[in-house]
Amino acid sequence: MLIRLPAARTPPVLPWPDIGHLAKWSVSSYKFGFGAECLRDGDPDTFWHSDGPQPHFITVEFPRKVAIQKISIYLSWPQDDSYTPSTLAIRAGTGPSDLQDVRVATLEKPDGWITFDVSSEPDEDGNSFKAVHAYVLQVIVVQNHMSGKDTHIRGLRVLGPQEEDATDGDPFPWKSPDFKMYERLR
Repeated sequence: MLIRLPAARTPPVLPWPDIGHLAKWSVSSYKFGFGAECLRDGDPDTFWHSDGPQPHFITVEFPRKVAIQKISIYLSWPQDDSYTPSTLAIRAGTGPSDLQDVRVATLEKPDGWITFDVSSEPDEDGNSFKAVHAYVLQVIVVQNHMSGKDTHIRGLRVLGPQEEDATDGDPFPWKSPDFKMYERLR
């Protein structure tokens, strides 16, 4: 499911937690001052600007296996024209050498934050998609609009699955530090 939001400049408030801060981010190439840090700074006026042959890619490496549900990406075709990605491939795996394709997204003149599931495999009830469990996530810019060579991505967020609220109907939720220390039996 592709969620198109109005062309808001600030990241949308979504029910899925942003887990990108847990990872190490790297990019295939960049022009000076337009590196991977621009993907996470929250400023839509800054962007990652690739500098080299296609395909371009963003690699997100987590220190442990995590569940990845969605990606939220900020693109602006009106501002970036041929630098705007039109096809993205998403790969995931346990390391850089065993990445598997999990999703391909085709975008038509995007403007604003676009949020989509990382996996294209439906979950058990068929209402949504399964989370991908991986150490490494890679976003690959396969093609740009108008056959552009370099690319601009103005923001990227990696989102985990929604956290279930354990307090539903529980008269004694384990929230305080005093309760947390006795939450589990050893």
